Amino acid sequence: MAAPAIDVLIRGAGPVGCTLALALKGSSLSIAVLGTTSVKPAFRPIALSYASRLILERIGVWQGLAATPIETIHVSQQQGFGRVVMEAADAGVPALGYVTEYSALLSILEKACHEFVVQEETPARCVVHAEGTPSDAREKRYGQDALVALVRTEPNATTRAFERFTSEGPLALLPFAGRYALIWSCRPQRAEELLLLPSESFLKEVASAAGSRPGRPVEVEARAVQPLVLRVQRTRVAPREVYIGNAAQTLHPVAGQGLNLGLRDAWELSRAFRGAPDPGDAQLLARYASTRRLDSQATIHVTDALASAFLGSSRVLRAARGAALTALDLFPAPRRFFARRMIYGPSALP
Repeated sequence: MAAPAIDVLIRGAGPVGCTLALALKGSSLSIAVLGTTSVKPAFRPIALSYASRLILERIGVWQGLAATPIETIHVSQQQGFGRVVMEAADAGVPALGYVTEYSALLSILEKACHEFVVQEETPARCVVHAEGTPSDAREKRYGQDALVALVRTEPNATTRAFERFTSEGPLALLPFAGRYALIWSCRPQRAEELLLLPSESFLKEVASAAGSRPGRPVEVEARAVQPLVLRVQRTRVAPREVYIGNAAQTLHPVAGQGLNLGLRDAWELSRAFRGAPDPGDAQLLARYASTRRLDSQATIHVTDALASAFLGSSRVLRAARGAALTALDLFPAPRRFFARRMIYGPSALP
């Protein structure tokens, strides 16, 4: 076997892999990022948490990223009572999150990470898998697909996001440069029907599902459908290997936690690597896996529960959902805890 040429090889030049490389820039470790991302994806909105903003600031890329802040999130259910409004002040942050486009984030990270990118496999003391689906992953196919679109309303979107739970799945409207990024989870057949509807008919369906609070939908573009799957790598570390981001877990988009969890993976791994004489040391990797266990497992379980807990349209289910939303709205402490948990991970714990 060839002697390791570098310390850390990062497989995957997406946002998580590039973030890890930039977080390790200036350390004593030699780094390479394997992969090309020259093909830009179609419109794909992403919601970055305030914690993700802090990470991107620390690696020097936040200032150049165009992103719309979310200062308020209004959560409700279709054809049922109960709602909760979460404000940035609840969590003690300037914004609960920020909406941007995946390709915009990828582009700015690529430019910053260019010096580390290689096109061929390089022997390394530690290999970090930051993209792809490992063969050892546990998989759960949701009975939903996500319909994604860009919707303009009257009045225009500001800094308020809406999460609406319907009988088929959650519908999110995220403010994005004066419009809304729509992420609507529903049965695959229903998603395909919505994809093919004429614009006017589609906008009527959006208005019916979302309610009147976001405004009247008047224009739509960039419709696409994405399958929804939960994948979890069975082990986060192996001999001289570690899995982060989508290589470790792929989540349902409800609450927008997938990429944010991946960025926290990258940041915490960079902290574990810095100053380490051997980044592939088994004890170092085991400690890293232990520190990430609470955050990853809790986030996976919360998003999976939210994806299914608000399905169904019976009176009993609607009443239970309404009571849960009302209770969360009435009591500041649980609302603050939930908001901070979604932003920071386990550091929201007492």
